[in-house]
Amino acid sequence: VGTNLLSTIIAGAYQCGIRDFDTKLAYEACLKNELDGKDRPFGAGKVNTAEFVKYGYVPHQDQGEGYHETFMFSASHTLEYSYSAWAVAQWAKSLGDTENYDKLMNLSKGWERLYDTSCNFIRPKKADGKFVDNFNPMEVWRGFQEGNAWQYTFYVPHDVKGLVAKVGTEEFNARLDSIFTQSQKKIFSGGTEVGAFAGLETLYNHGNQPCLHISWLFNEAGRPELTQKWVRAILNEFYGTDGVHGYGYGQDEDQGQLGAWYVISSMGLFDVKGLTDIHPSFSLGAPLFDKITIHLNKEYYPGDQFVITTTGNTGSDAYVNQYLLNGKPIQGVHLPFTEIVKGGKLEVQMHTN
Repeated sequence: VGTNLLSTIIAGAYQCGIRDFDTKLAYEACLKNELDGKDRPFGAGKVNTAEFVKYGYVPHQDQGEGYHETFMFSASHTLEYSYSAWAVAQWAKSLGDTENYDKLMNLSKGWERLYDTSCNFIRPKKADGKFVDNFNPMEVWRGFQEGNAWQYTFYVPHDVKGLVAKVGTEEFNARLDSIFTQSQKKIFSGGTEVGAFAGLETLYNHGNQPCLHISWLFNEAGRPELTQKWVRAILNEFYGTDGVHGYGYGQDEDQGQLGAWYVISSMGLFDVKGLTDIHPSFSLGAPLFDKITIHLNKEYYPGDQFVITTTGNTGSDAYVNQYLLNGKPIQGVHLPFTEIVKGGKLEVQMHTN
């Protein structure tokens, strides 16, 4: 929030085989976006790039001069810069640009520099290397733009395994499951309160961008059934057209992301990395529908259609027994992007409790 993630979009397009543009110019622009902090106009995002490159994180100030984004939102900006640096690093690696790959990968570890092992939260840090005092993980705006440490600590989409290792697998899953259990009582956001920022001071806020990937993290921590459970609950309970539903009640639909989340998650597909890996893949969940047909663009991909079907998909809760790709079982819960664009069929065998 408040930064720009244009580099991740361009890098993701490249990794997905969409390259009918000036890729050399685009790559140079993405490098500049990640590494060059000069002449950053307010409103263009990444206003802290120079500090991020210098310190490896954005130093926090409670008071400062100029526009508040330059000093108040240090932690959330560090997390977002870390992710976009990683995305462009993968592009650099695929091009054999080892010098910029090394620079960007070092910056992608910015989140680790703000991880406080004493409390297991991302915590704002000052330029002298000390964490801020009087830290309250529920506090909004102090270090976190449009959110808090409860929400943003899980914003490490490019290194979920690293985050899980820091927290500990058992604690990670228990903490996240508890967050969703509590958040369900408020319809996963601000309840029926009107306003884009209604759910900011909560454990989880599906009404704003920083939290949208979190329900898919169980897949990366060995508990895919919890991704299936909570994604289905959010699809059924947060979205709707009457006042009791968060989505119908004035949440923060920037860039159409809340609607896009519904579309892709209801298909049982998601990628927390935004398809920016050198070999991108989708994380698999429990599709909402009995049959989904993806029509592939022949300008870019060899296949015609990729069809997803489900069996046993009844009731408000649904769990996956097995995934079959073109009749053969899939091991794990990830499907390479290349398998989808070849065309074919994914059968999802499910059950309800």
